Amino acid sequence: MEERSLKVLSPNTTFFGKISNTLGKLLIPTKLGINGILISMKRNNVIKYYEVYKKAETSNDVSKKEQAENRFEEAYTLYLESIDKFIMDSVYKKVKSGTASVFEREALSDYYNIVHLKENEYLEYKYRKQKFLLELDFENFKDSGKEKSIEKYKKLYIEKVDSLYKGIIKNYSIKLADGLKLQKNNSMLDVYKNIFDTLEEYIKKVLPLKLEYEKDNENYANIINGYEEYEKFSVGKLDEKEFLEKNMILLGLSRYLFTHSLPLVAAEQCYNKLLRDIRNLIVNSKTEEKREDAYKMLIKLIEDYNVKLLSTKVYWEDPKERENYKKFWKEYSKEQDSDKKEILSLKRELSQIDNSTEKNKKLREFYKHKLVEFGVMKSLKDSAITGNKNKYKKLRVA
Repeated sequence: MEERSLKVLSPNTTFFGKISNTLGKLLIPTKLGINGILISMKRNNVIKYYEVYKKAETSNDVSKKEQAENRFEEAYTLYLESIDKFIMDSVYKKVKSGTASVFEREALSDYYNIVHLKENEYLEYKYRKQKFLLELDFENFKDSGKEKSIEKYKKLYIEKVDSLYKGIIKNYSIKLADGLKLQKNNSMLDVYKNIFDTLEEYIKKVLPLKLEYEKDNENYANIINGYEEYEKFSVGKLDEKEFLEKNMILLGLSRYLFTHSLPLVAAEQCYNKLLRDIRNLIVNSKTEEKREDAYKMLIKLIEDYNVKLLSTKVYWEDPKERENYKKFWKEYSKEQDSDKKEILSLKRELSQIDNSTEKNKKLREFYKHKLVEFGVMKSLKDSAITGNKNKYKKLRVA
């Protein structure tokens, strides 16, 4: 009796199960049609109230502004709720009945991954769910052929999605700045990964749309150059060096796109993380060619770090560090010769890296030999063998 009571029958094997399954398949097109009409109505409303809200922004009437903003936010909420209902009522049933497309199955999977954030990461859940719903409807709506409506909706979409990405990045930035630990199975490395993944997602999905309306942006040329550099790494499988170079470009773009959402404190931590990774790549490279490629990338990142971040840094925890940097920057910023800038960067690297680990010792030896090549250090006759079995002469500063 116990075995029989525990037996589970497939819903397709029973009479009532078969009827239920058939009815479900018959009702899906109806639900899809109804939800499609509802979403279209809510979308039209939110576009209308968005245009009213944008016009009211230029008005001196405060109450008019507030009223327009409230109407828009209410219409926006109802619009998102209608898309949410579409997923639960239509896509869920199509997946359950086996009639869903690959896109619909993936969309439902992404939806539940976002919902799982709600309990422990409510802020991220709030931003990501809105972003997901907007992206889902935008992908559907832009294929409708209604060019005028699409153009009106696109401005609303860009503004909202842009602010949601900034909210997600800011949430990660706070975790970095405060040094917060996530859940038991996570670490700060996950936060770094999430920041770079979100930056890349934004540059793929939002930036091309945003650039259509931002040609007057003072940073437009820098953003375009950075985007074109990123595109070289956006396809194909990347090796470790290419992966780090891509992240370097993403971080450089973030200084123009997410100045406030990824503030200086968090951006500095991201730069330091990349510097550590590239230094490790130099030490671990098996060939001279790969080591040189990694070194060139390091010098470029050091320049970006100095120009885009440290030169604008106001608050320093260590006054001595601030004074040392001020001396370095004064000399670096007035120097026009690239070799002399590289020498200054190498000397600063040497001053910041101690002999505490075997990797650091190898890195210092590598830097010293670079300085010998530039003629600012002299080698002694005695020889020493490093961990990678390459012979180097002992060195001293000229």
